[in-house]
Amino acid sequence: MNPPDQRAMRASRLKLLLIMLVFAAPIIAAGVLTALDWQPGGKANGLPITPQRNFANEQLQVTLADGKSWAWRGSEPQLTLVAIAGPGCASHCVDTLTKIAAARITLNRNATRLRLLYVGAPPADAATNGMANYWQVGQDSKGALAAFRPSEPDSVSALLVESDGTALSLYPAGFDPSGLRKDLQKVIR
Repeated sequence: MNPPDQRAMRASRLKLLLIMLVFAAPIIAAGVLTALDWQPGGKANGLPITPQRNFANEQLQVTLADGKSWAWRGSEPQLTLVAIAGPGCASHCVDTLTKIAAARITLNRNATRLRLLYVGAPPADAATNGMANYWQVGQDSKGALAAFRPSEPDSVSALLVESDGTALSLYPAGFDPSGLRKDLQKVIR
């Protein structure tokens, strides 16, 4: 048997080390970034809600038009988009609500995974504009959502709430409905 060639042995060891480095490098980089407290930034259009709130745990009560209370935790996992109207919801407010409902429709087969809840006095023409086809209408009689209610007339803000009742994002008055649509498409798959 011939003794192994030292040059070939060093080359094969170097190749083995390079292969190990290829797999170890991402783990080492992740460890360094974690140690530096770096977190990747997202491109969400909504604002994070801090401190986080869980409406189910807080027992936040929204009374629907039929007198029942809104169930923050549904029978199946569904997110809730809560539209909170400012004073005097009129044409601009209704236009935003229509765009939000259209964003839900663009989810296609996943549209059933998003519930739409409107909180506040319904627009004057709610019965004729088809709002009831997409939105559940409710009232926050205790004012628990007052911090999210816009003060400008004819405006609406929105809250995206997880299926367990945790409020995820706030879309303040004047938000871009197409940005909301993009966020919904990322969250609901």
